[in-house]
Amino acid sequence: MSEKTHDGHTELTDNELRVRALESLLTERGLVDADALNELIDTYETKIGPRNGFKVVARAWTDPEFKKRLLEDGNAALAEMGYEGRQGETMVVLENTPKIHNMVVCTLCSCYPWPVLGLPPAWYKSFPYRSRAVIDPRGVLKEFGVEIGDDVDIRVWDSTSETRFIVLPERPAGTEDMTEEELVEIVNRNSLIGTALVEAPSAIGDQS
Repeated sequence: MSEKTHDGHTELTDNELRVRALESLLTERGLVDADALNELIDTYETKIGPRNGFKVVARAWTDPEFKKRLLEDGNAALAEMGYEGRQGETMVVLENTPKIHNMVVCTLCSCYPWPVLGLPPAWYKSFPYRSRAVIDPRGVLKEFGVEIGDDVDIRVWDSTSETRFIVLPERPAGTEDMTEEELVEIVNRNSLIGTALVEAPSAIGDQS
């Protein structure tokens, strides 16, 4: 998903544009190394931040009581694990089942559950995703490589500045004997947004 619209204009907010300008200025003056900055952003966008969410999912898969609390009061359950603060105002956890697939979008901007997922990916903030996720969710999921059967109800949830959503993906078959720590390693960020599934290690190995 591109950050540009069909007419070439960017879909960045004023704050994002200011950040980009500041990054460019600091880099041009040699005050910040561009590669180091990119590595830092990637770390928080794809490693540290999302890993909090992976731990939440693994805990819910292995602890029925925690899962119940998580679905009833996301904020309280997440606070148990130390995940709270700004950008996590009211956290609602949506459970995927064999008959229901949840998918999250923010149609107006890019509201995102930072405490458990870190920085939002670029495609999440792009206009194509924000508009098409609501109009054609099944088609968008297909572009992400996720085929959802016609008998499965796809529900799209629109995040706001007051409410952020997290998807609790289905636990894949074949992981019954895995520990909580092992399960953390197979969860992926997009599955917590609803644009990916979680696969058992054997299935992942078959694709490599």
